[in-house]
Amino acid sequence: MASQGPTSAHDPAATQDSAAAQNSAAGQAPAATAKTAGDSGPAAAATAGRAAKSWPAAAGVQLPGRVGASLKAVQVAKTPAAAPTPAVAPLSKLRPADLLVVAPTSLPAAVAAKIRRLPGVTAAAALDAATIKVNGKFVQMLGVNPGAFRAFAAGPTARSTSLWRSVAGGDIAVSYTMGKQDKLPLGGSVSVAGQRPEILRVGGYGTVGIAGVDAVVSDAVARTLGLPTSNALVISAPHASLAALAKKIKADLPHGAGIAQLVLQVQPGVAAQAQAAAAGAAGATLPTAGTATAMTPAQVQAFLKAAVSRVGMPYIWGAAGPTSFDCSGLVQWSMRQAGIVMPRVAADQARTGPRVSLSQLVPGDLLFYHTDATAPTYISHVAIYLGNGLMVQAPEPGMDVQIVRADFGAGFAGAVQVAPPVAAAVAGNPAG
Repeated sequence: MASQGPTSAHDPAATQDSAAAQNSAAGQAPAATAKTAGDSGPAAAATAGRAAKSWPAAAGVQLPGRVGASLKAVQVAKTPAAAPTPAVAPLSKLRPADLLVVAPTSLPAAVAAKIRRLPGVTAAAALDAATIKVNGKFVQMLGVNPGAFRAFAAGPTARSTSLWRSVAGGDIAVSYTMGKQDKLPLGGSVSVAGQRPEILRVGGYGTVGIAGVDAVVSDAVARTLGLPTSNALVISAPHASLAALAKKIKADLPHGAGIAQLVLQVQPGVAAQAQAAAAGAAGATLPTAGTATAMTPAQVQAFLKAAVSRVGMPYIWGAAGPTSFDCSGLVQWSMRQAGIVMPRVAADQARTGPRVSLSQLVPGDLLFYHTDATAPTYISHVAIYLGNGLMVQAPEPGMDVQIVRADFGAGFAGAVQVAPPVAAAVAGNPAG
């Protein structure tokens, strides 16, 4: 599954670099061609050593919506007059979603109880988790007790009682990105390929903020769809060392289960192998000390060449190439051309290497953004830095893959230097 992006109240690396705040977004870069990324010089320099770079101010960069700029928060469909409005438990307090456990089958009750008793764990909620087709596309879905789970969701989504009542009443809630970019009408219907095909009403747009999760239903609906029962656990441990806690939990998990760290507790410039440990990629083979190196110059070159070769191809939500893409699909496909395995969603891609400051930015680094008003700290967009102040991205429906000025203004969440062994570990973890 996908994870909460690497930003939270206790993620010191998630705060925007002070240099970023000094760059404002304003115009689109005119003509940039494959030559920008095709020159071996910048790519070689990227891995030979990180030197301070300079770039012009961003100008008219098109991102898929900006938080605070014409975006509404959680949107909920009107409840039909004859429909019941089930009650849900009120929101008492928000709980950060710090760790996610996912198993192929139901977690033993004794294991879940032991996890809840571990020092540092303040709360944990059982979930049903699976990948399932919605309107023909594979989507990460959770089955939840709406009243118990809402506290673990992103703030605006957690506070929307009408959205959770909708879920309790049998509707499906989808992420803001899925709802808007896949053009799902509020109050309309989607086809869900469960044990037998089910038609569910789209009750609302609200991103929960757990990486890659784009759909939420009640646990009762999850049962009818055939999702595994209580095979996942979301854990809040805001004052614990998450990497250490994840190791303790992993030791008690059944075979095939994984645990993902949903927020990062690392500083910019931390060695890639330390980042790998902090990423919580349990359930996959973790890199050992000294092996989690950055991309080679040849890999950077192949990655950038592949990405720029897709310029002009259309954005389609959920597409990952070779002729249409969403933002993270472009990154995943382009990395694959360089022989690098990447996780599928932007929030997980943000966990594939150490943070880098803007002064150390080089071609091949990934740029991450907050563009979702329903989950303002969630990583919801990714672009690829090309050098010379330019980036390539798949922006939003109705637009094509484009090269534009790199945006370091409002909504910029930070940059990451990809370490291939870390990326493979995150991609191979069943918990995302």
